[in-house]
Amino acid sequence: MKGFHEFRAQMRARLDDEIGTIHRDASRRVALVYPSPYHVAMSSLGFQAIYRLMNGVEGWAAERAFLPDDVEAHRRAQLPLVTYEGERHVSGCDLIAFSVAYELELTGLFDCLSLAGLPLFAAERTAKQPLVVCGGPLTFSNPLPLGPFADVVAMGEAEELATSLLEAVDAEPDRQRLLALLATMPGFWVPSIHGESLPPVAKADDSLLPARSQIVTPNTELRSMFLIEPERGCSRGCTYCVMRRSTNGGMRKVSPDVVLDAIPAHVERVGLVGAAVTDHPKIAEIVRRLVDGGRHIGISSLRADRLTDELVGLLARGGYRTLTTASDGASERLRVTIERKTKEKHLVRAAELARAHGMKGLKLYEMVGLPTETDEDIDELVRFSTELSKVIPLALGVAPFVAKRNTPLDGAGYAGIREVEDKLERLRKGLRGKVDVRPTSARWAWVEYVLAQGGIEAGRRALIAHQAGGTFAAWKKAFAEDGSKRSQLRVVQ
Repeated sequence: MKGFHEFRAQMRARLDDEIGTIHRDASRRVALVYPSPYHVAMSSLGFQAIYRLMNGVEGWAAERAFLPDDVEAHRRAQLPLVTYEGERHVSGCDLIAFSVAYELELTGLFDCLSLAGLPLFAAERTAKQPLVVCGGPLTFSNPLPLGPFADVVAMGEAEELATSLLEAVDAEPDRQRLLALLATMPGFWVPSIHGESLPPVAKADDSLLPARSQIVTPNTELRSMFLIEPERGCSRGCTYCVMRRSTNGGMRKVSPDVVLDAIPAHVERVGLVGAAVTDHPKIAEIVRRLVDGGRHIGISSLRADRLTDELVGLLARGGYRTLTTASDGASERLRVTIERKTKEKHLVRAAELARAHGMKGLKLYEMVGLPTETDEDIDELVRFSTELSKVIPLALGVAPFVAKRNTPLDGAGYAGIREVEDKLERLRKGLRGKVDVRPTSARWAWVEYVLAQGGIEAGRRALIAHQAGGTFAAWKKAFAEDGSKRSQLRVVQ
């Protein structure tokens, strides 16, 4: 079939471009599936770390599969979902493990299971079909919508859970006894046994840090960049964030020597990844040693109050052309309310440092629609952004606030689609010709919200919406018809 040959050629071309791919012979295989396309998946540090770890478990080999770039074309050509390393049908593996980053990837999970030829609902799969396990960043906030589709969910940090899972599968061949066993083990949620009662998220032993890339490839969002985690977690208390200090004990630091020794000599671009990388007390030393070694550098989370002349200068030497940071609240009042420590003076200083070191612009991430937010807060953001734009060209990345579970703002309502759109228009109008405003969709933020706040029934509603075409109207209709207590959320106009 022509479609398969084209797909296989694309897959093999991507494999040829990779450095670090693992080809392993073993008696049992796990299909490690990412429910977004390859170029997104291979920028996920957690996905790569689990790939390496599972390939280190005796008797097991892990092979990757991804949501196709064009799902409908894949489906029309009647192509199965296959692994990259062995071109094996995912449904023929002993275990399927999904890494789910955020709520809207649930639809990718549906498509991957369908393309693999498996029933979507866990209750409809037989003991002869592979066990379906989900994990990933979503488990830190609300994995409940995964409940109808996953046999098992690994909660939180998966370095030790992945090994325990494979050992349990080896030890217990009977499906029901295996699920009963996993239900007794810390860190595993078995929806068919636990219902909506979630166990605490797992915490990996610090000796297993840092997480780091296994594969470097040019075909990603972060082109040819080796990712490594100099710290895990966050010691701050921002009330909207699932990675705040209450999650797994705050920030856990890795020494500069351990970080640098883990980076292969051939790597030219290094991404330092974590919730609060610039809070690492030795971050300047780490960056300096990388830049002095001729590497280009990227950091996932620049905190404006941690930026110094030395650090910004090093970032400029390491290839930065635009400095990116966040304030997240439109006004100083809101930032105090959400315990975000960033102040105007920190952002002004960031703009000045970026300009002094020859950068071309500043990008600032903001949220709108926070509880108690008023037009006066938006006007303050307009006023302040105008001032910043006089220092250096400014772009605002603006996202509607979505309340997450396991945060102090859990349960806070969505501001409303019309209200958020009005705020965005007020912001655009006030900054027209001065600042580049780049908003995300108020409608799809609402979809994210109903999943973030929903229970197991929300997963079923998501499937109804997806099967009805996946339009916003389909999502709105599916959740308007939902009568469950937790998921009965106001359908905002």
